[in-house]
Amino acid sequence: TSYTWFLSVIQNEFRCGKIDLDHTMKLFEKLQVALDYAHLKHVFKKIVDKRKENTINMEDFRAIYRTIVHRAEFLELFSSYSQTSKFLADTELIEFLRKEQYESKDCEMTALEIILKYEPIEEVRKRRQMSFEGFVRYMSSEDCSIFRKDHKTVYQDMSHPLCDYFISSSHNTYLVSDQLIGPSDIWGYTRALLQGCRCVEIDCWDGSNNEPIVYHGHTLTSKIPFRSVIQVIDQYAFMASDYPLILSLENHCSPKQQEVMADYLENILGDKLLTSTVGDTEMTQLPSPEELKFKILIKNKKVGTIDEGLLRRESNKSGEAVEISDSENLTEEDETEDRAPLKQKRHSSKRKSSHRSSPPPRKKSKIKKKKIAIALSDLVIYTKSERFVSFEHSLSNQKCYENNSIAEVRARKFVKHSAKEFISHTSRFITRIYPKGTRTASSNYNPQEFWNVGCQMVALNFQTQGLHMELQNGKFLDNGGCGYILKPEFLRNRNSTFTPQNVGSHSNPMSLSIKVICGHQLPPSSLSKSNKADPLVQIEIYGVPEDQAKQKTCVVRSNALSPKWGEDFFFTIQVPELALIRFCVEDEISLVSNEFLGQYTLPVMSLRRG
Repeated sequence: TSYTWFLSVIQNEFRCGKIDLDHTMKLFEKLQVALDYAHLKHVFKKIVDKRKENTINMEDFRAIYRTIVHRAEFLELFSSYSQTSKFLADTELIEFLRKEQYESKDCEMTALEIILKYEPIEEVRKRRQMSFEGFVRYMSSEDCSIFRKDHKTVYQDMSHPLCDYFISSSHNTYLVSDQLIGPSDIWGYTRALLQGCRCVEIDCWDGSNNEPIVYHGHTLTSKIPFRSVIQVIDQYAFMASDYPLILSLENHCSPKQQEVMADYLENILGDKLLTSTVGDTEMTQLPSPEELKFKILIKNKKVGTIDEGLLRRESNKSGEAVEISDSENLTEEDETEDRAPLKQKRHSSKRKSSHRSSPPPRKKSKIKKKKIAIALSDLVIYTKSERFVSFEHSLSNQKCYENNSIAEVRARKFVKHSAKEFISHTSRFITRIYPKGTRTASSNYNPQEFWNVGCQMVALNFQTQGLHMELQNGKFLDNGGCGYILKPEFLRNRNSTFTPQNVGSHSNPMSLSIKVICGHQLPPSSLSKSNKADPLVQIEIYGVPEDQAKQKTCVVRSNALSPKWGEDFFFTIQVPELALIRFCVEDEISLVSNEFLGQYTLPVMSLRRG
């Protein structure tokens, strides 16, 4: 039956004799088989090179098809459940789902759905059976993904206060390359928003003709109009997620241009812009992502309380500016201001003086006075930027709608020396971590160490691919990719005793066993002319310090099409709620270096058995 079906699909294509490589590729698409062009080309070339021609006949095509599609590991599995070795009866498929895929409920229904969805041969489908062709298609499908199906949609409770969630956050979103001379581009916002990012950053500066601009201040990065950024945000804000989007403004504009900004925010974003409180106005806790669905929040400095701002908006008294002062601890905005004098200092420090210098004057506490336009200030509702002084200061003075930004280096010291206080702080207040200013090439830090202490907004340079963005993307696959992930209870509880270094009673150990069976159509090595690679798989766990682990398979020589490992790995994970697992495939180039071929990262709790 399978052969008859196969011929009926392909024979028409061979009416005029033989077919070339492109035609072969199209035929695979017609057969609904996912295929990598480089691998097909390699197998195709092997056949035609012997004959010194560029076309193949029907038998050749069948041979290529079997090489690529009829994988031995699938055949072995199929045969162990099929009595006839030709078809799986629905009862045999049900047994397979129970034993191999650990499906417990509605197996009869599931089996029928799988047959109807994946069985390509009509008469087999009508008999409620599955051929090997159908089995291969099912096993290669999304339905056999290692990622839990129920985690692909929003499944968590979205009615907690905002500070109870990890929030997907981007740093300097407008940059698409480095931080000094590279381009600023609207595309930075489009890309981040389509990836489900829920907090984007906008650096605003005075531009000509009273038009505020966005760029990395005191550098040679190119400039884009603030208006264009807000138009793009308006367009893409809720394409990937319904939950609130936060615009983190790093604001260097004069009061006059801040009023222009406020105007654009109100006029372009319209009803999407949150301009008043939701629900009961008693401000004892932040509203939830559910209550703020389809709303855009402005994160910026603010004058006075929320209520004062709301009254002002009602009475239309907003054409003024107020000076606010920031002493001592620098905010991210102040770091930007300090980039300008840095170059001059570097130059002047090179000149050495021969006479003995007098001792330097005592450094005065830094007082930065900033003017903020009331019109912009009053658009800040639940996300008021507040300078971070200390955990004690926040505990006694900070309001629930005030949040802090802390640079990675300082935050890392807190993780090391005062993790308990840090967790107590993040259980109450939204905390944003951002990369240190010296990361001029837009490199990233490891976000895991800050998720471990409950930091909600761990902002990364989305334009820089690599391990740290892979962890970010892997973590936020969870909860339907909506950009909000409910923190574990021990990071929400204000009296928590948990710390990443000492998990204590919060340990919820999980035994994880993984068998790495084989690979299929791996990306060919860029260093190999023959489409070969020497692949190995590295399995890495990221989480609290004692859960960090790495294990790897042996190397399979010269095989990127279908390497087989068949190796078992075991991990014990103390805090699975915070752990990510990363599968990384590399090509061994030499004993000391490997080339990256591909990776997949996901939360340990989103792993599916089977």
